[in-house]
Amino acid sequence: MAQTGFLERTLQLRDTTYRYQVYVPVEYTPEREWSVILYLHGADEAGQDGVTQTQVGLGPCIRQYPERFPAIVVFPQARSRRGWRGEMAELAVRALEQTMREFRCDSDRVYLTGISMGGYGSWHLALMHPQRYAALVPICGGLDSPSDDGTKQAESESPEKDYAGAAQRLQNIPVWVFHGEADEIVPVDESRRMVEALREAGGEVRYTEYPGVGHNSWDVTYSDPQVISWLLSRTRQSEESQEMESEPQVLG
Repeated sequence: MAQTGFLERTLQLRDTTYRYQVYVPVEYTPEREWSVILYLHGADEAGQDGVTQTQVGLGPCIRQYPERFPAIVVFPQARSRRGWRGEMAELAVRALEQTMREFRCDSDRVYLTGISMGGYGSWHLALMHPQRYAALVPICGGLDSPSDDGTKQAESESPEKDYAGAAQRLQNIPVWVFHGEADEIVPVDESRRMVEALREAGGEVRYTEYPGVGHNSWDVTYSDPQVISWLLSRTRQSEESQEMESEPQVLG
Protein backbone atom coordinates (compact mmCIF):
# COMPACT_ATOMS: atom_id res chain seq x y z
CA MET A 1 0.00 0.00 0.00
CA ALA A 2 1.41 3.41 -0.99
CA GLN A 3 2.54 5.91 1.63
CA THR A 4 0.43 9.07 1.85
CA GLY A 5 0.76 12.50 3.41
CA PHE A 6 3.86 14.71 3.14
CA LEU A 7 6.72 12.48 2.05
CA GLU A 8 10.42 13.36 2.05
CA ARG A 9 12.31 12.82 -1.18
CA THR A 10 15.73 13.66 -2.64
CA LEU A 11 17.17 14.10 -6.11
CA GLN A 12 20.65 14.44 -7.48
CA LEU A 13 21.38 17.39 -9.73
CA ARG A 14 24.97 17.39 -10.94
CA ASP A 15 27.05 17.06 -7.74
CA THR A 16 24.38 18.26 -5.32
CA THR A 17 21.66 16.37 -3.48
CA TYR A 18 18.44 18.34 -3.00
CA ARG A 19 15.65 17.57 -0.57
CA TYR A 20 12.02 18.15 -1.48
CA GLN A 21 8.60 16.90 -0.42
CA VAL A 22 5.65 15.31 -2.16
CA TYR A 23 2.12 15.39 -0.81
CA VAL A 24 0.14 12.24 -1.61
CA PRO A 25 -3.58 12.26 -0.71
CA VAL A 26 -4.80 9.58 1.66
CA GLU A 27 -7.09 8.17 -1.04
CA TYR A 28 -4.25 7.70 -3.52
CA THR A 29 -4.31 4.51 -5.53
CA PRO A 30 -2.22 3.53 -8.56
CA GLU A 31 -5.40 2.16 -10.13
CA ARG A 32 -6.07 5.56 -11.69
CA GLU A 33 -4.19 8.66 -12.84
CA TRP A 34 -3.87 11.66 -10.55
CA SER A 35 -3.57 15.40 -11.07
CA VAL A 36 -0.22 16.96 -10.12
CA ILE A 37 0.45 20.45 -8.73
CA LEU A 38 3.96 21.92 -8.78
CA TYR A 39 4.24 24.53 -6.02
CA LEU A 40 7.04 27.13 -5.91
CA HIS A 41 7.68 28.78 -2.54
CA GLY A 42 8.68 32.36 -1.75
CA ALA A 43 12.07 33.80 -0.84
CA ASP A 44 11.72 33.32 2.92
CA GLU A 45 11.31 29.55 2.55
CA ALA A 46 14.57 29.04 0.64
CA GLY A 47 17.10 26.70 2.23
CA GLN A 48 18.03 23.03 2.35
CA ASP A 49 16.02 21.51 5.21
CA GLY A 50 13.44 20.12 2.79
CA VAL A 51 10.58 21.15 5.10
CA THR A 52 10.19 24.94 5.31
CA GLN A 53 8.69 25.18 1.82
CA THR A 54 5.65 23.21 3.06
CA GLN A 55 5.01 25.54 6.01
CA VAL A 56 3.92 28.68 4.15
CA GLY A 57 1.46 29.04 1.30
CA LEU A 58 -0.05 25.89 -0.16
CA GLY A 59 1.18 23.39 2.46
CA PRO A 60 -0.81 24.78 5.43
CA CYS A 61 -3.99 24.91 3.33
CA ILE A 62 -3.55 21.26 2.35
CA ARG A 63 -3.11 20.31 6.01
CA GLN A 64 -6.22 22.28 6.98
CA TYR A 65 -8.44 21.21 4.04
CA PRO A 66 -7.07 17.90 2.69
CA GLU A 67 -10.43 17.04 1.14
CA ARG A 68 -10.00 19.97 -1.28
CA PHE A 69 -6.75 18.59 -2.71
CA PRO A 70 -7.34 15.27 -4.48
CA ALA A 71 -3.98 15.65 -6.19
CA ILE A 72 -0.29 14.95 -5.80
CA VAL A 73 1.61 18.12 -4.90
CA VAL A 74 5.35 18.64 -5.43
CA PHE A 75 7.26 20.98 -3.09
CA PRO A 76 10.82 21.63 -4.32
CA GLN A 77 13.03 23.92 -2.22
CA ALA A 78 15.34 26.51 -3.76
CA ARG A 79 18.72 26.89 -2.07
CA SER A 80 18.77 30.68 -2.18
CA ARG A 81 16.52 33.72 -2.47
CA ARG A 82 17.76 34.46 -5.98
CA GLY A 83 14.70 33.14 -7.77
CA TRP A 84 13.46 30.07 -9.65
CA ARG A 85 15.89 30.41 -12.54
CA GLY A 86 18.82 28.49 -13.91
CA GLU A 87 19.65 25.48 -11.74
CA MET A 88 16.71 26.15 -9.41
CA ALA A 89 14.28 26.06 -12.32
CA GLU A 90 15.86 22.79 -13.41
CA LEU A 91 15.52 21.49 -9.85
CA ALA A 92 11.78 22.21 -9.84
CA VAL A 93 11.23 20.51 -13.18
CA ARG A 94 13.31 17.50 -12.15
CA ALA A 95 11.35 17.12 -8.90
CA LEU A 96 8.12 17.21 -10.89
CA GLU A 97 9.37 14.63 -13.40
CA GLN A 98 10.72 12.33 -10.70
CA THR A 99 7.38 12.48 -8.88
CA MET A 100 5.47 11.67 -12.05
CA ARG A 101 7.64 8.59 -12.54
CA GLU A 102 7.13 7.44 -8.95
CA PHE A 103 3.36 7.88 -8.80
CA ARG A 104 0.66 7.36 -11.39
CA CYS A 105 0.03 10.84 -12.72
CA ASP A 106 -2.00 12.35 -15.54
CA SER A 107 0.31 14.26 -17.88
CA ASP A 108 -2.69 16.25 -19.15
CA ARG A 109 -3.48 17.56 -15.65
CA VAL A 110 -0.24 19.11 -14.44
CA TYR A 111 -0.62 22.51 -12.75
CA LEU A 112 1.80 25.23 -11.68
CA THR A 113 1.42 27.75 -8.87
CA GLY A 114 3.67 29.80 -6.62
CA ILE A 115 3.87 32.78 -4.28
CA SER A 116 6.07 35.90 -4.43
CA MET A 117 9.45 34.60 -5.68
CA GLY A 118 7.49 31.50 -6.66
CA GLY A 119 4.94 33.69 -8.45
CA TYR A 120 7.76 34.97 -10.62
CA GLY A 121 8.92 31.36 -10.95
CA SER A 122 5.49 30.24 -12.12
CA TRP A 123 5.62 32.62 -15.06
CA HIS A 124 9.22 31.66 -15.80
CA LEU A 125 8.70 27.87 -15.74
CA ALA A 126 5.54 28.20 -17.82
CA LEU A 127 7.48 30.17 -20.43
CA MET A 128 10.17 27.47 -20.41
CA HIS A 129 7.65 24.66 -21.05
CA PRO A 130 4.32 26.15 -22.23
CA GLN A 131 3.06 22.76 -23.45
CA ARG A 132 3.51 21.08 -20.06
CA TYR A 133 0.93 22.79 -17.85
CA ALA A 134 -2.86 22.63 -17.92
CA ALA A 135 -3.29 25.84 -15.87
CA LEU A 136 -1.35 28.41 -13.85
CA VAL A 137 -2.08 30.25 -10.60
CA PRO A 138 0.67 32.87 -10.05
CA ILE A 139 0.27 34.78 -6.76
CA CYS A 140 1.90 38.20 -6.12
CA GLY A 141 4.56 37.58 -8.75
CA GLY A 142 5.63 39.09 -12.02
CA LEU A 143 7.12 38.41 -15.40
CA ASP A 144 10.80 38.72 -14.51
CA SER A 145 12.61 37.51 -11.43
CA PRO A 146 12.82 39.78 -8.38
CA SER A 147 16.13 41.16 -7.15
CA ASP A 148 18.72 38.84 -5.64
CA ASP A 149 17.22 38.98 -2.16
CA GLY A 150 13.69 38.24 -3.36
CA THR A 151 12.38 41.78 -2.85
CA LYS A 152 11.24 44.34 -5.37
CA GLN A 153 13.65 46.25 -7.57
CA ALA A 154 13.84 49.98 -8.00
CA GLU A 155 12.27 51.18 -11.22
CA SER A 156 15.68 52.18 -12.59
CA GLU A 157 17.03 48.66 -12.05
CA SER A 158 14.20 46.84 -13.79
CA PRO A 159 14.94 45.68 -17.36
CA GLU A 160 12.41 46.17 -20.12
CA LYS A 161 9.88 43.35 -19.99
CA ASP A 162 8.34 41.73 -23.04
CA TYR A 163 4.80 41.30 -21.76
CA ALA A 164 3.34 40.91 -25.25
CA GLY A 165 5.87 38.24 -26.22
CA ALA A 166 5.28 36.31 -23.01
CA ALA A 167 1.52 36.51 -23.48
CA GLN A 168 1.76 35.14 -27.01
CA ARG A 169 3.74 32.17 -25.69
CA LEU A 170 1.28 31.51 -22.86
CA GLN A 171 -1.99 32.34 -24.61
CA ASN A 172 -3.18 28.71 -24.70
CA ILE A 173 -2.78 28.11 -20.95
CA PRO A 174 -5.67 29.09 -18.64
CA VAL A 175 -4.36 31.46 -15.95
CA TRP A 176 -5.84 32.87 -12.75
CA VAL A 177 -3.66 35.64 -11.31
CA PHE A 178 -3.85 36.97 -7.74
CA HIS A 179 -2.31 40.04 -6.11
CA GLY A 180 -2.89 42.32 -3.13
CA GLU A 181 -3.63 45.91 -4.10
CA ALA A 182 -1.46 47.21 -1.22
CA ASP A 183 1.53 44.89 -1.84
CA GLU A 184 4.72 46.73 -0.81
CA ILE A 185 7.12 43.93 -1.84
CA VAL A 186 6.02 43.07 -5.38
CA PRO A 187 4.22 45.98 -7.10
CA VAL A 188 0.67 45.10 -8.08
CA ASP A 189 1.39 46.52 -11.55
CA GLU A 190 3.48 43.38 -12.19
CA SER A 191 0.31 41.31 -12.31
CA ARG A 192 -1.87 43.97 -13.92
CA ARG A 193 0.42 44.35 -16.93
CA MET A 194 0.78 40.62 -17.49
CA VAL A 195 -3.00 40.14 -17.27
CA GLU A 196 -3.57 42.99 -19.73
CA ALA A 197 -1.11 41.44 -22.18
CA LEU A 198 -2.76 38.02 -21.92
CA ARG A 199 -6.19 39.54 -22.55
CA GLU A 200 -4.89 41.39 -25.60
CA ALA A 201 -3.42 38.09 -26.86
CA GLY A 202 -6.80 36.39 -26.50
CA GLY A 203 -5.74 34.18 -23.60
CA GLU A 204 -8.06 32.69 -21.01
CA VAL A 205 -7.15 34.74 -17.95
CA ARG A 206 -8.84 35.64 -14.69
CA TYR A 207 -7.57 38.30 -12.33
CA THR A 208 -8.36 38.79 -8.64
CA GLU A 209 -6.94 41.83 -6.88
CA TYR A 210 -7.62 42.10 -3.16
CA PRO A 211 -8.33 45.70 -2.04
CA GLY A 212 -6.19 46.79 0.89
CA VAL A 213 -4.30 43.48 1.06
CA GLY A 214 -0.50 43.56 1.30
CA HIS A 215 2.07 41.01 0.19
CA ASN A 216 0.39 37.97 1.76
CA SER A 217 -2.35 37.36 -0.77
CA TRP A 218 -1.69 33.60 -0.79
CA ASP A 219 -3.53 32.58 2.38
CA VAL A 220 -6.85 33.99 1.17
CA THR A 221 -6.27 32.57 -2.31
CA TYR A 222 -5.36 29.00 -1.39
CA SER A 223 -8.08 28.80 1.27
CA ASP A 224 -10.74 29.62 -1.35
CA PRO A 225 -12.18 26.26 -2.49
CA GLN A 226 -13.25 27.77 -5.81
CA VAL A 227 -9.63 28.47 -6.74
CA ILE A 228 -8.46 24.88 -6.24
CA SER A 229 -11.62 23.53 -7.86
CA TRP A 230 -11.02 25.73 -10.91
CA LEU A 231 -7.38 24.69 -11.11
CA LEU A 232 -8.06 20.96 -10.91
CA SER A 233 -10.87 21.19 -13.47
CA ARG A 234 -8.53 22.19 -16.27
CA THR A 235 -7.10 19.72 -18.79
CA ARG A 236 -4.14 20.45 -21.02
CA GLN A 237 -4.98 21.13 -24.63
CA SER A 238 -3.28 18.87 -27.14
CA GLU A 239 -0.90 20.52 -29.59
CA GLU A 240 -3.27 19.52 -32.39
CA SER A 241 -6.24 21.32 -30.84
CA GLN A 242 -4.12 24.43 -30.19
CA GLU A 243 -3.04 24.48 -33.84
CA MET A 244 -6.64 24.11 -35.00
CA GLU A 245 -7.72 27.04 -32.81
CA SER A 246 -4.95 29.23 -34.20
CA GLU A 247 -5.85 28.49 -37.83
CA PRO A 248 -8.35 30.81 -39.50
CA GLN A 249 -11.74 29.26 -40.15
CA VAL A 250 -13.01 29.17 -43.71
CA LEU A 251 -16.76 29.42 -44.00
CA GLY A 252 -18.32 27.96 -47.11
